[in-house]
Amino acid sequence: MTTQNPRRIDIAIVGAGAVGLAAALALAGQGRSVALLGPVATPRDGRTVALFDGQWRFLEGLGLGEALFAKAAPLSIMRMVDDSGSLFRQPPVEFKAAELGMEAFGWNIENADLTAILAEAVAAHGGIEMLPALVEQIETEPDGVRLVGEGLDPLCARLVVGADGRNSKVRTAAGIATKDWRYPQTALTAIFDHRRDHKDTSTEFHTRSGPCTLVPLPGRRSSLVWLLDPAEAETVAALDDAAFALRVERQVQSILGPMRLSGARGKVPMGGLSVDRFAAARMALIGEAAHVFPPIGAQGLNLGLRDVAALAQAVGGAADPGSDRVTGAYDTARRTDVRLRTGAVDMLNRTLLTDFLPADLLRGAGLLALSRIGPLRRFVMRRGLGGVSDDRLRA
Repeated sequence: MTTQNPRRIDIAIVGAGAVGLAAALALAGQGRSVALLGPVATPRDGRTVALFDGQWRFLEGLGLGEALFAKAAPLSIMRMVDDSGSLFRQPPVEFKAAELGMEAFGWNIENADLTAILAEAVAAHGGIEMLPALVEQIETEPDGVRLVGEGLDPLCARLVVGADGRNSKVRTAAGIATKDWRYPQTALTAIFDHRRDHKDTSTEFHTRSGPCTLVPLPGRRSSLVWLLDPAEAETVAALDDAAFALRVERQVQSILGPMRLSGARGKVPMGGLSVDRFAAARMALIGEAAHVFPPIGAQGLNLGLRDVAALAQAVGGAADPGSDRVTGAYDTARRTDVRLRTGAVDMLNRTLLTDFLPADLLRGAGLLALSRIGPLRRFVMRRGLGGVSDDRLRA
């Protein structure tokens, strides 16, 4: 047990990725004393995030709208193409934001740009202390949680927020159990220049190894997330830039014409994680400390930002931000949303990975219903956006 008297603050956030940075801004905006612990990293590895309307407006509310718009492209149409070779293959399905009376479902931005914009805002905020040290020990006390690390003067926070990813130390310290699983897939990520205009359309090809998705960026640029069998992913990743671009162009049926790699590529093993609680013992989990699943349907970071919004609402004007009432309210608020979306993404991914005929039939029937039944399609669009208020949906 550490004996040095710690400095006391309201909230400590462990993990300085995009979700942790957003949490620091949201909670400090309530007048709380906030410390953000961990180094900020903005690697360019071909990854982008499609921020849906609700989460985009949440970030706008933090004062980031102008900076975000300069780096993002709108997602006006989301197209799903069955490229699985199934006997029950259906025509492409298009979801159009205009059908909901919206300009766009959301906006796509490079992860590195989003993190840099958030970090700049946090650094300029007078109520947030940025501490790049890594937390090594987390010890619960009756009225707070003590944080210790090399190069870090001990802190005691009334609430600790775990934004420290899949291998969260905060989650372990809180005693929160997890279910962890792996998929026989690896995701390849990259950004391309291309000859044809993407027309603000995201296209997701459903293949037997998982989705292969192109998402628009500003100009004639798009980002790629392609899920493959790990052995095939290694083979494709080993290609030189020109051969890799040609392989991707063929995979996406040349819908954007000739393609040229722009920047670094990434390669990520796929898996999932869920928790039995979202908060305990004055500690709350957000982002990938609380949920991990494949990059299907652009749900990952959107869920993380909804975690932040729900936590900020639960903390609200509470005298003690780490009280059982606050953490209990946050846990209740996140259970249904996260679990329903995690289950839906997992089910869709597993139906693509099997050639079991009833699964193919079910998926094919679902796509057919979405293409033919307008009210069902609009219901699915609203549910997928998760956070769009009724006044934004005029259709």
